[in-house]
Amino acid sequence: MFTKELQPLSIQVLSSEKAQRMAEFFSFLGDANRLRILSLLAEKEFCVSDLAARLDMSESAVSHQLRNLRVMRLVNYRKQGRRVFYRLHDNHVLHLYQAVAEHLDEKDEG
Repeated sequence: MFTKELQPLSIQVLSSEKAQRMAEFFSFLGDANRLRILSLLAEKEFCVSDLAARLDMSESAVSHQLRNLRVMRLVNYRKQGRRVFYRLHDNHVLHLYQAVAEHLDEKDEG
């Protein structure tokens, strides 16, 4: 099995404040419905009704989760007429999602 050599991001230890903020961020992502929404938005943008149908959730529940994801700056939206389309905020969110999914897939393989 090929293992990548890890390259440190920085030499400094995380400050307590940044460590706390990161812990809160990862805790926020510990919700299965939020992750399911992000998994769809990693592919393309969706409106609330399409997300709700794909996830078998109510539009109200999806809207609530999207509002939380917007507050955490994980998703953005654009309006087109009366419809609102949601997408991942930026490539950082996409890369984080992909890295975790890849890590879990590797773990399942071996």
